[in-house]
Amino acid sequence: MKRWLLMGIALSSLLLSGCASVIRTDVIAFHEWPADLQNKTYVFERKAGQDNNLEEKSYESLVKNELTRLGFTEAAAPSAANLKVALNYKIDARDVRTVQPYVVDPYWYGPYYGPGWRYGPYYDPFWYPGPVTQYREVQYQVFQRQLNVLITTIKDGKKLYDVTVHSSGGNGSLAFAMPYMVRAAFTDFPGKNGVPRRIDLEIKE
Repeated sequence: MKRWLLMGIALSSLLLSGCASVIRTDVIAFHEWPADLQNKTYVFERKAGQDNNLEEKSYESLVKNELTRLGFTEAAAPSAANLKVALNYKIDARDVRTVQPYVVDPYWYGPYYGPGWRYGPYYDPFWYPGPVTQYREVQYQVFQRQLNVLITTIKDGKKLYDVTVHSSGGNGSLAFAMPYMVRAAFTDFPGKNGVPRRIDLEIKE
């Protein structure tokens, strides 16, 4: 008699697990990337106080891995580099209220005491009206994550690549989402100029 409710719970869990297995990112990159750029040496540009920031270093390491894959080389000093790479990131939370349906079995209290026992076609005491959909208000938090990576020339400060990645989800850890956001920032580098893209990345356990 509880089968409809249990099926609804199982289906909800399956849908949630499916959504949780992918991180969705919205990416837009603006660039004037020189097709003939040979010198791909770079250094990270840090703001005051970031030199001893372990979180910053962790995210820089993720970016470094992507740049290495693309043929860039980190220089030992700014004087030996042609490019600067700057990172900016943040995470914000907002409260969301929504109305969600859920299924109730009218025979939850037993076949002889459910609301469908007395009333039905021709007053059949065994008439089963089927599951009933009801609604309830649910409140939860959504975390909005953002990453910006800017690559400029050291000589004249010209912007070559400026990419912003947005991602939303129920996980409030920026460190959790950052590997996927960094990967999205350099997918199909440098990509089409000024064209928004949606990139879904599978979460690795």
